[in-house]
Amino acid sequence: MKKILVPTDFSKNATMATDVAFDIAKKAGASIVLLHVIDQVTGGSFNVEGQVSTGNMGDRLFNMKMIQKAKAQLEKVVKDPKYAAVKVDGELRMGNSYHGMITMIAEKKVDLVIMGTAGKTSSVMVIGSNTEKVIRNSNCPVLTVKGKPASTDFKNIVYATSMSNGEEVFSRIVKQTQAIYNSTVHIVRINTPGNFERDTLVKNEMTEFVKKLGFKNYTLNIFNDLSIEEGVIRFSDSIDADLVAMATHGRSGFAHVIAGSVAEDVAGQAKRPVLTFVVK
Repeated sequence: MKKILVPTDFSKNATMATDVAFDIAKKAGASIVLLHVIDQVTGGSFNVEGQVSTGNMGDRLFNMKMIQKAKAQLEKVVKDPKYAAVKVDGELRMGNSYHGMITMIAEKKVDLVIMGTAGKTSSVMVIGSNTEKVIRNSNCPVLTVKGKPASTDFKNIVYATSMSNGEEVFSRIVKQTQAIYNSTVHIVRINTPGNFERDTLVKNEMTEFVKKLGFKNYTLNIFNDLSIEEGVIRFSDSIDADLVAMATHGRSGFAHVIAGSVAEDVAGQAKRPVLTFVVK
């Protein structure tokens, strides 16, 4: 891992995400890119160092004041002494927040995105938040942080899996995280009324799964609940996990409205950090 992207709006949640990124960057020898996007009605985003063209003088003055304020806020975080042990760069963009994040992931060849989240609201279920859209469409792992984590020393990682063929890439990400923290990975399959299998059958499948993927220092677990989301959260609570890891299939459009995403729901509801990655 070489580069971590932290989108920030300078809120309390964003500061917590920056603190988590700092701890991870120190352990992994990575650098941090802090991104702030000034929202405006536009289809894309652009660097504020370029030419800014708006409709009238009032708009231009307003934009310039927003840029000056954001630059000062960003510089204050970048130069904060508590982050001195890690290389931190600031990036200021103007435009659409989601587009700015996705563009930055590609431009900077980001290895991990860390985002603060306030959790779900009623409107999020229909239109989606920036966090959920990034989880769904990012080509690198996304770590969401809701509130101040009890620990950023991720010694106990819950890996919730459906044991699908597409999880090989994500399993390598989980193993890399495990190596950084010398963690135990608690691999869990959630049994629900609509998707129930006998314990003996699931255990045999899980044993073959971990053997194929080459996991070490792990436990195998089956947890029964009414839904996968509730099961992942309750199992994580029961072992006091430090981190939850889940793959997502990144549904979009109407398919996402109908089916939703288990990983996005867990990221929005869990009290602990959630690591997600889109598998094909």
